[in-house]
Amino acid sequence: MDKLAAENKDEDELSIPRAALNKMIKELIPNIRVANDARELILNCCTEFIHLVSSEANEICNKQSKKTISPEHIIAALDHLGFGNYKEDAEAVLEETKAVAAKKRRGSSRLENLGIPEEELLRQQQELFAKAKQEQALLEQQQWLQTQQALQQQQLQLPQQPDSNDDDYS
Repeated sequence: MDKLAAENKDEDELSIPRAALNKMIKELIPNIRVANDARELILNCCTEFIHLVSSEANEICNKQSKKTISPEHIIAALDHLGFGNYKEDAEAVLEETKAVAAKKRRGSSRLENLGIPEEELLRQQQELFAKAKQEQALLEQQQWLQTQQALQQQQLQLPQQPDSNDDDYS
């Protein structure tokens, strides 16, 4: 394989975004400079580790006749590959992820981010409903008055016809 083909293969391969990797490095070791070559090596190691664990998890998944890799398959893969000491950390991250997902599903995070107590939001909502109801009643009253005025105008414009009961046949 020539050099250009190897470069294209590397470009097609998925990896961790460099910005995310740089952020992790800065958070983990803030006072230490890391050379670009070392960052590239860390990136390649992370990518290879992910490939290794996901391949093993895929094999476990296939053996169980499953079509989707679950977190349990990943944890089992860590054990099979000799990374059992990461099992507790992985389970902790899984629980944290589940908690964040559950919070998002409840939609409570949006309410919490507003900084307004739920009781106050409920009061505001009821106030808006009352205002809308009042506006609707006023609109209906105006429409009724317009209808009555239109009927009166029609009655005034109709020629007065003698009532058939008023005929004098005596």
